[in-house]
Amino acid sequence: MKQAIKRLLVLSCVALPLWLPAKSFAQTPASFPDFTQLVEQNHQAVVNISTTRTERRNTQQPQGQIPPQFRGMPEEFLRHFFGFDPRQESQPRRGPERRAQSVGSGFIISDDGYILTNHHVIDDADTIIVRLSNRKEYQAELIGSDPRTDVALLKVDAEALPVVQIGNSEELRVGAWVLAIGAPFGLDYTVTKGIVSAKGRNLPDDSYVPFIQTDVAINPGNSGGPLINLNGEVIGINAQIFTRSGGFMGLSFAIPIEIAMNVVEQLRETGQVARGYLGVQVQEVTSDLARSFNMDSPQGALVAQAFPGSPAERAGIQSGDIILKFNDKVIEKSTDLPPAVGITPITKESEVLILRQGEEIIIRTQLAPLDNMASASTQSAPAMSSEVLNVMLRPLDSEQLQELSIPFGVEIEQMREGLASRSGLIQGDILVSINFQPLRSIEDVDKVLSAVPAGQSVPLRVIRNGRSNFIALTLE
Repeated sequence: MKQAIKRLLVLSCVALPLWLPAKSFAQTPASFPDFTQLVEQNHQAVVNISTTRTERRNTQQPQGQIPPQFRGMPEEFLRHFFGFDPRQESQPRRGPERRAQSVGSGFIISDDGYILTNHHVIDDADTIIVRLSNRKEYQAELIGSDPRTDVALLKVDAEALPVVQIGNSEELRVGAWVLAIGAPFGLDYTVTKGIVSAKGRNLPDDSYVPFIQTDVAINPGNSGGPLINLNGEVIGINAQIFTRSGGFMGLSFAIPIEIAMNVVEQLRETGQVARGYLGVQVQEVTSDLARSFNMDSPQGALVAQAFPGSPAERAGIQSGDIILKFNDKVIEKSTDLPPAVGITPITKESEVLILRQGEEIIIRTQLAPLDNMASASTQSAPAMSSEVLNVMLRPLDSEQLQELSIPFGVEIEQMREGLASRSGLIQGDILVSINFQPLRSIEDVDKVLSAVPAGQSVPLRVIRNGRSNFIALTLE
């Protein structure tokens, strides 16, 4: 046996050159890109930003304040880059007022002194000092900042400054090389490199920024610095990391430059940011839901609810519509829609391509300024049984319907083992429609379901905890 194995190895080695070109033995590993030219091209336009602010006695606020859009998130997921120490968060500071300092990065976008950075770098700062690569220092003016996107625009009184070249993150591909320039831990003009790990990454409580995820080493002090492609163009602003240790762990996130420049344009004009509001609650189109809508594959944002009085409702967008495209932006998944809506001027008419019961329809609407929507809760009334779902149902009164902003619906009062429980329904769910047929009474539930062939999936609209969703219901 050993001899047979040896012969096989010898035969393989002898036979190999007959079908594999000889040059394969001389192959060299693929060369890594040379970043030196990119660094030389951009480092002079990168700045160090230091801030000072007054800290009050007996405050529990850590040195680096968590941006509003990140509050409530697990502290191990997103740490503030400048002075935030979770171990000190609950420890009151004692003694007199003192001046606290923090450090971050930024980059020059115009030769007359406009500088882009993160909102959290300059938040609550009394003074902002910008130091250029030639060591000149300027006190910066805050033109404006946007906590929702974590973008801030500064201005220094200078001329003929070096500037970065703005690129297009839409053209960025997963796996592409990128580099970052910044001041981690105050170490000026530190360069790190890596690749794009993912695009369009949505983080909890932050639906307006489709982050670029990379494995570029980012640490406290890198915030606000540029993310640069191999063409030497800035395609993002380094903003966040995922960490359990307080330092880099291979997961960093950058704000796409298109999002940032949209904010910059508004800040330069008005000093504030106005966002468009469409007025829909959307959910992901799962494989089961795609089948129930007779779609070849999951795509788009499923409208679970069009809020009363919203631009969406006024334009005729309905619950059950699937948004495939918003203006020029193809909506591949539900998280693609909020950023597309958010960057659209409220004065511009928008074109929405939807799929409604198998037919593509174009709807035109004009967005309104973004408002906060309140969710509602439900109560109960006399119950009856649904034999098909095997649940006890209760009709809703007019007051409950008004609170939920729906014209009809029935509530699951009691669950039993059956089709409903196997489909993921729970006690307290409000059933609004089945296969787009309205449920105006408890009797309508079994009436609609009895017309559906066994084995067919149909969309069931459900309101749970005040939020509208669709569930694929497969008849047995």
